[in-house]
Amino acid sequence: MNVALWIVQGLLVLLFLFAGGAKLVMSPEAMKGPVELPVLFMRFIGVCEVLGGLGLVLPQLTRIMPGLTPLAAAGLVVIMIGATVVSFMSAGLGAAFFPFVVLLLCIFVARGRSGSAAR
Repeated sequence: MNVALWIVQGLLVLLFLFAGGAKLVMSPEAMKGPVELPVLFMRFIGVCEVLGGLGLVLPQLTRIMPGLTPLAAAGLVVIMIGATVVSFMSAGLGAAFFPFVVLLLCIFVARGRSGSAAR
């Protein structure tokens, strides 16, 4: 189970560093989509994604406060609930599939690491 958690955490950190980093460096025009969200809100989400992604692996790797890993995953669950809802409302079920899968993976990490952090 530990190996599966590390694989999922590694994939999620790459995803969130890329997605969050893109939100931080893209121009406001490039971030426009079917649902127009304020640029400052998108930048805030980008910061949360980058920090949450780092929080998925750094506490476990450094063994400094490993209890932060499930909290980071739980925070990303909240972000992905919003992403799933916005994707579904704007473009339908097909567009909401990927954020929903990422949401499930974040839940897997949050639950899996909450047990190991308590030991």
